[in-house]
Amino acid sequence: MGKVTGFLEIDRADRRYAPASDRIRNYREFVIPLSEEATRNQAARCMNCGIPYCHNGCPVNNQIPDWNDLAYRGDWEEAARNLLSTNNFPEFTGRVCPAPCEASCTLNIQDTPVTIKTIECAIIDRAFAEGWIRPEPPAQKSGKSVAVVGSGPAGLACAQQLARAGHDVHVYEKNAKAGGLLRYGIPDFKLEKRHIDRRIEQMEGEGVTFHYNAHVGESVSARELADRHDALALAGGAEASRDLPVPGRDLAGVHFAMDFLPQQNRRVSGEPVTSNQPILAGGKHVVVIGGGDTGSDCIGTSIRQGAVRVTQLEILPMPPKHEDKMLTWPDWPLKLRTSSSHEEGAEREFAVMTSAFEGENGVVTGLKCIRVDDKMKPVPGTEFTLKADLVLLAMGFVSPVKEGLLAELGVALDRRGNVEANTLGYATSLPKVFACGDMRRGQSLVVWAIREGRQCAAAIDQALMGATALPR
Repeated sequence: MGKVTGFLEIDRADRRYAPASDRIRNYREFVIPLSEEATRNQAARCMNCGIPYCHNGCPVNNQIPDWNDLAYRGDWEEAARNLLSTNNFPEFTGRVCPAPCEASCTLNIQDTPVTIKTIECAIIDRAFAEGWIRPEPPAQKSGKSVAVVGSGPAGLACAQQLARAGHDVHVYEKNAKAGGLLRYGIPDFKLEKRHIDRRIEQMEGEGVTFHYNAHVGESVSARELADRHDALALAGGAEASRDLPVPGRDLAGVHFAMDFLPQQNRRVSGEPVTSNQPILAGGKHVVVIGGGDTGSDCIGTSIRQGAVRVTQLEILPMPPKHEDKMLTWPDWPLKLRTSSSHEEGAEREFAVMTSAFEGENGVVTGLKCIRVDDKMKPVPGTEFTLKADLVLLAMGFVSPVKEGLLAELGVALDRRGNVEANTLGYATSLPKVFACGDMRRGQSLVVWAIREGRQCAAAIDQALMGATALPR
């Protein structure tokens, strides 16, 4: 505990955003870091609780009080070592994680949690700036080879851990670059892709081989991969988007969020847009259906493209602005959350159901909506129409895509349609085939994907070698 009375003497202070009028003119990150002195002061607020509830909130089991203390004392290199011992990619979570650890912080009882996410990001950004992040190749090779399908956070974490254990790791990615939804789903203004690129460079230095434009189940045989390698890890994510099958769904201008967001990310990075149908929000009335992070990403991207108006619809009622701490803490609370994209000019409507899409000449022109009660039942007499030139469906993901990879392997699925595997062995119904991340657990957070990738790597190493030194 760096400063015993820190939490009494120092107020919570967090990173700020660049003004909305400036940041919407480009796709660069706009979070303004704290100074070193301010970061150390915030780390001093950590109470090193006898029961560190932040551990309860952190899926990767970050040793938060430890590196808070190290940051306060100015030992940034040791703080980075500690942080990287539990999290392969703190630069991702320090930018896009919703920080359940902060919700679990004891100081959150009075709405002033330690700025854990900010300190985490400061530590890893300092580590890269100082050149402390270098490839960590294994001292000796195992003679075993492992194929990892998918290069999202789960696949990358799994691959890096296995490579460091001495295995010959091959990552198969259907797109032209690695990163999964980190690269093609999350906009650059939340996560610039240079952060991914430098990790890929590090992993290549550790012996990981990346195979791009290799769509397993289509251009690459899944069964041949399983036969060629000693183990196969499925980390392909949950990419089957939840649809809205109402009248007018087939109108032009109604798209899934994950058809819209990757196009803009490719434009920003200079990668060719593969679709023959550009989806652009410029000059349009945009309606985003779905109130989660993907919907927020659609809002920020639409505003940057020059949308005239952006409206977000959520079928659930508006949550409370403040949670009842005595009921929720230290768990993740349900409360109203306003993202940076919301602050840029979006309008939000809660407890609204879309009953149909309207259109002219085969193109969407509006939505027929009705308000619903707290049981999501339509309320008669509350019908209204909303103008829309572009509708983006951001209602989440229901499961992995079944066609291709999973169908070819014939792997068993659970009742939700995910690949069936437990969190001990991560083994599927097929010999030497493992699964982790969203493909196993369903739609979730980047930090959960990293945890599952790490644990799956330990399970694979155990299965191949009879023992493992990899942390779970």
